[in-house]
Amino acid sequence: MGNIPHHFLGYWGYGVQHQLQALLTNVLENLSPPRGEALNFYQAENGLGLVLKDEIKSQFSQQKNYLFPVWNVVYIGLDRNYSLLKNQIAGVSVSGIFSSPDAWVSLEENNCLILGREPFGKVPLYWTVQGQVIWFATQLQLLLPILQQRDVSIPGLYGYSCFSYVPTPLTPVTGVFAVTAGTELIWQSDRNLGILQTPKSQNINSWRQAPEQLTDEATAISELQILLKNSIEQQIADLKDEPVGVFLSGGLDSSVVAALLVQAGVKVRAYTLDFGSAGIPEYPYAEQVAQFLKIPLVKVAATPNQIKNAFIPTVEALDLPFGDGVCVPLYLLSQRASEETRVIFNGEGGDQLFAGWTNKPLIAAGVYQSENPAKDETFIQQYLRTFHRLWGYESQVYQPEIYAQIQNLHPEDWLLAALDATECPSLLHRLRRASLMLKGAQNIHPRATALGLAHGLWVRSPFCNLDLAQWTFGLSGELCLQGACEKYILKRAVENWLPPEIVWRQKRGMGVPLTSWCLNDFWHQIGVWLNPEILGANNHFYPDIAAQIVEGKLAGAIQGRRIGEILWLLIMWQLWRSHFLNENFSKQSWNHPFWLPRWLWKNYKIIRNS
Repeated sequence: MGNIPHHFLGYWGYGVQHQLQALLTNVLENLSPPRGEALNFYQAENGLGLVLKDEIKSQFSQQKNYLFPVWNVVYIGLDRNYSLLKNQIAGVSVSGIFSSPDAWVSLEENNCLILGREPFGKVPLYWTVQGQVIWFATQLQLLLPILQQRDVSIPGLYGYSCFSYVPTPLTPVTGVFAVTAGTELIWQSDRNLGILQTPKSQNINSWRQAPEQLTDEATAISELQILLKNSIEQQIADLKDEPVGVFLSGGLDSSVVAALLVQAGVKVRAYTLDFGSAGIPEYPYAEQVAQFLKIPLVKVAATPNQIKNAFIPTVEALDLPFGDGVCVPLYLLSQRASEETRVIFNGEGGDQLFAGWTNKPLIAAGVYQSENPAKDETFIQQYLRTFHRLWGYESQVYQPEIYAQIQNLHPEDWLLAALDATECPSLLHRLRRASLMLKGAQNIHPRATALGLAHGLWVRSPFCNLDLAQWTFGLSGELCLQGACEKYILKRAVENWLPPEIVWRQKRGMGVPLTSWCLNDFWHQIGVWLNPEILGANNHFYPDIAAQIVEGKLAGAIQGRRIGEILWLLIMWQLWRSHFLNENFSKQSWNHPFWLPRWLWKNYKIIRNS
């Protein structure tokens, strides 16, 4: 197993080799901060060569001029024992298990370039075309210096405001695209033409409902227990006597992972978040699991001050804008775990596999829509509402120029493939497929692994197992959702491994107290992060959008916890934009309520409205 996680940057296409290599070397030398040892793979007469960073310039000055296409790849932070699979020129694995890469680049003998990702979406893979050359990287920030101009992608921004993540194949930057999880993009080379052709997309995995559905509960329990244990065995095979960490929320999925690790004889140290008096405390459940399994538990404080100090480091680590409130707390969790371990396990993926989110309203909506097809709101629009972001409020959110540009964009289009009824005729399987392809592959998994990689952690998610995932598509709906009980078969399979109150308690999301933070601890800071002068200069959101939100004027549905969620969405976007697009707006407006103490502003508002 390698010492530190890594990323790669490379190019392929029709260009002048020494010019491309100079640009590649310049990007590498200007990485800030430097991120570990860089190894370089290059095109050589006898196949694939390898040089260290300080040898790059001299090595390439000795190369011959090759016929097109030309290519090269640079790794950042790679163990010397790493070996590529057949035909690969680049590959990464966030788990440190290199026999199954999460993102890869291959060259076939017929001058064919392939960019691919596994179906759970743990590692992004980006690409852009500059001239007749394709540049590719596992981090968006590695491609930004390649671009002649960095502009916000309006479709990417709109997608982010609808979902809290940028839907693939879009990115937040114009001209840069992401490979969709579970697919390969293929470019054919034509030496005679010397130009790039449009890539073809090929599915390498499709979440598809099995023709025959398993209905016998006893058989399902037995098979599921075996699959869970096999997944753990595969992910601990390379471990010797070293301790591993597990992020333990006290929910079912992370508790199952902890129990499996203990059963396998691994030394486990658990980490859980403590939000103090704000929000709904979850750590008592984590304490109960840790005591039951007899493993040490570390409580990681997530106070408002710690959250504030971790904002920018989290934005840097995530690389993409993610508007979910768990991101900064998870950064603190990864930071603490990295002090004691280099391998971290999590329970991500369990909800997507076993229908753990609240699917009942969507099932009801699906039944209603089938009975009343002429009603105004379609099922896919009902699904859009489950994201609880800014879809439906566009005219109140965007300035007129941007609003005009998004008129021809339809967020439903970004959901169509995931909700494809031909792949999953059963509504529950269709919802699970959508959860895997959308909330899982485009949001939960990439952000979790990015935060781990930023702290030098190998990130392992036992529920991201292909055999296990495909098996769940052969389960009858009654075994996933039995009456009001979600994840029924998983609970039955593990009920002897954990305390019953952990197994059978109702699912609850992580209680991040966003609204409390925003309306109290971060009140003054919101006036800086979402300053009207800066928003006006950006020309995207209305300058007074933050004040509209806290005054309850944006929309009646944005109340309570939704206030914090929407403010957080906007804050993370603005911080990402400022940091990655190198925008510097020193001038700020005082025309907002956040410079006043909140109690004074509330009294002023009462007087003003009386």
